[in-house]
Amino acid sequence: MVVVTLELEAAEQLDRLPERIKSEVEYERLCQGAGEAVTMHDGEMPALPKPDKHGRFPALQYARISLARDIIRDRKGVGLSQQRLADLAGVRQETLSRIETGRHTASEKTVDKVMRAI
Repeated sequence: MVVVTLELEAAEQLDRLPERIKSEVEYERLCQGAGEAVTMHDGEMPALPKPDKHGRFPALQYARISLARDIIRDRKGVGLSQQRLADLAGVRQETLSRIETGRHTASEKTVDKVMRAI
């Protein structure tokens, strides 16, 4: 197997490449960034729900927000925007936004599409 490294000096050169080569360049970019730690601040993540007076957490709300935080962390870890991830997963950006805010209970099929795309 021959490994070819492409160094592009300008974005215009990328536009002239065949689609297969563009995918390889994007793949290499994502692989290089995959090992980098992503620092998330509290303001960037939906807050986990507070426990009630008995120390119990609302299960559905906690599950939604926990999933949202995982998707946000993973998406940013590979350097994808919400729109790009939505495109790759075959879902609407608005759907991904609702999932990431914890306001929407996504179907198993939708979650699977998003996680496979990441």
